[in-house]
Parts: sequence; structure tokens; C-alpha cells
Amino acid sequence: MDPYLRDVLDVCLRMLHVVAGIAWIGASFYFVRLDLALRAPKDPNDAAAGVAGEFWGVHGGGLYHSQKYRLAPAEMPEPLHWFKWEAYTTWLSGFALMVVLYYFDADVRLVDPSIAKLENWEAIVLSVGGLALGWLVYDGLCRTVGTRSQAALAVVGVFLIAVTAWAAGELFAARAAYLEVGAILGTIMVANVLLVIIPAHRKLVRAMEEKREPDPAPLLRAKERSVHNNYLTLPVLFTMLAGHFAFTFGADEAWLVLVLVAVLTAFIRVFFNLWHTGRRVWWIPAVTVVGVVALAFWLEPNEPATGSDPGPVPFGQIQSVIEQRCATCHSGASAPLGVRLETEADIRARVDDIGRQAVQTRAMPPGNATSMTDEERDLLAAWIAQQ
Repeated sequence: MDPYLRDVLDVCLRMLHVVAGIAWIGASFYFVRLDLALRAPKDPNDAAAGVAGEFWGVHGGGLYHSQKYRLAPAEMPEPLHWFKWEAYTTWLSGFALMVVLYYFDADVRLVDPSIAKLENWEAIVLSVGGLALGWLVYDGLCRTVGTRSQAALAVVGVFLIAVTAWAAGELFAARAAYLEVGAILGTIMVANVLLVIIPAHRKLVRAMEEKREPDPAPLLRAKERSVHNNYLTLPVLFTMLAGHFAFTFGADEAWLVLVLVAVLTAFIRVFFNLWHTGRRVWWIPAVTVVGVVALAFWLEPNEPATGSDPGPVPFGQIQSVIEQRCATCHSGASAPLGVRLETEADIRARVDDIGRQAVQTRAMPPGNATSMTDEERDLLAAWIAQQ
């Protein structure tokens, strides 16, 4: 793909993805909070009309009164607002970004021959297949294990996320592996909306139109899946943001890092969901903070060990390596994140970044597209140590 066209599509799709994601996550978080904070209606007439709970809030200069019905009111309300296109747009724009950035440039971003010798088409098929398989396995577990115990479903779910993260790390380039796991979880979330939550809402509306009692079972399943989405949101966001932090996806046990972060972020959602019910369980954020600090210490990179001591490394050797392996991307106005490695001043100003990205985490070049050798990485490490 033409690099300029790719950049234009990147910025447009990324903006759409972020805006739609904000709308989806915001609505999801709000309605979960609303549902957990409902109180029995004070007006007996509301209770008699089928109101299960009410919520008073203040925002934007006014007071708002929200009510939730046990099943449905006697008459169809108009207009009835649906919350679905935020989810669909988020997934469609995210998948389009995967296609533009990772599938069209699979040999650079998706495939790393040092991890798995895959053809581009093989990697793409595995990636897309993973999205579908993730939903099928999750949905099957919800219909079996989940009907007996949500706690057991959570334990099995964490185990399967760990297996998925490990498998992705064995198949794809490090940064792509994290995104693949996030895309699988995001696909599960949007499939919950498309295939479970919205169909349940349609059955509810149809029953109201036909003047018959709605079946509560689909509505209970919809609420259950909505809660699942609530807990998956923060792990998905981490996989989207982690691409900026090579010390996470570039760690020796990157799959375990992802699992631990997923558990910690989901744990934080437990705290806030309990908060919405009026409970302040402060040991949860305390444990989470300890976990984050411990994880940070664990991930702190060690000084890279070199092979034989090459002695003093002249800058000319380093500049030659960077010109061949790095400057093809890191030059001009389009350099990623504005990191330019064209002059001696540029290179010396980015010594720490070069050390982290190319030596300690080996995240650069992406997919080792320019074939940087271990000897060249050792040379960079030795030069950096002399600075």
C-alpha cells in the first residue's frame, strides 16, 4: 500500500475508532453504574406500574431521574433509544485498522520470522480465525459453565486468555500478539451486543407490541453478557495502548504480563462496581497498587549483556548500523512518533530509546523487518554502555 494512503487511512480510522470507543465504553460504564445504583422506587404507583428501581443524578446543570422496569411498561415508549452503533462502529473501525496496518503490511508488522516462519497469508488467516474461534469458545462456555457458576466461568476465562496470549506470542510479532488478544476480546464484546444483547431487546419490544408478557430469560442473558463486557473493557484498552510501551509486549514473558494486567484491571472494575452499590472495599485498590508496583519492578530491564568485549566502539560503526536497520523508517517528517535517527545529534539524543527498543526489548525494528543481527544489537549495547 502507498505509505501516504496508509497514513491517511490510519489517522481517519483511528479517530473514528477512538471516538466510537469512547461512546461505547462511556455508555457501557454508565448503564452498569445505573443498574447497580438503582434503589426501590419511593412512589407506590411506580412500583405498581412495574418499576424495579430508580436513580437520581445531577449533571450538566440539571437533575435527572432514571427508572428501570422489571420487564417493560404497559405501553411502548416513543422514542426508544438503542445503544448498538457505538459498539458496531468501534469494532468495524478497529478491524479496518488491523487490515490497513497489520494485514496489508503483514511482513513488517504481523510476521516475525524469528518467532514463527509464517507466510503472510498464513498469519492473516490465523489472526482472523482467532477472532472467530475466540467468540465460539466464549459463547460455548457461557452456555455451559456460565449457567452453573459465573465464578467458574471467570476462572476458566482467565486461563483461556493466558493460553491465547501465549499462543499469539508464539505466532505473531510481539506488538501484534498483544493486539491480536485485544482484538479477540473486542470481538467477543461486540458479538455479545450483536448476537445476545440486541436480540434480547428486540424480543422485549416485540412482546410489548404484541401486548404479551416478555420472556425474562433472554433479558437476564443480555444483562449477564453486558457485565462480562464491563470487565473485559479495561484489558482490551491495555492491549490497544501497550503498543507504545515495548517493556510490556517485549518482555521475556509478555503473555504473563498481559494476563496479570488483565486481572488487575478487571479487579479495579470490581472495586468500582461495588462502589456503585454503596460499598467501599478499599483493600481492592490497595492490592491492585501493590500488584502494579510489583509488576513494574519485575519488568525493569537489566543492562543488556554483550558477547565478547568489542572494546571502544566508534560512532561510525553505530551510525552504519542505524542507517541500515533503523533510518529507513526513522527519517523525515513521517518518522514514527517523531523519532528521527538521521544525524549524530539525533542518535545521541535517543540513546535511551535505542537501548530499550532495539537492545533490551528487541521490539525494533518491528518484526525485525530490516534483519538486524544479534551481533549488531550487541554492538549497540556496547556503545550505549560507553556513553
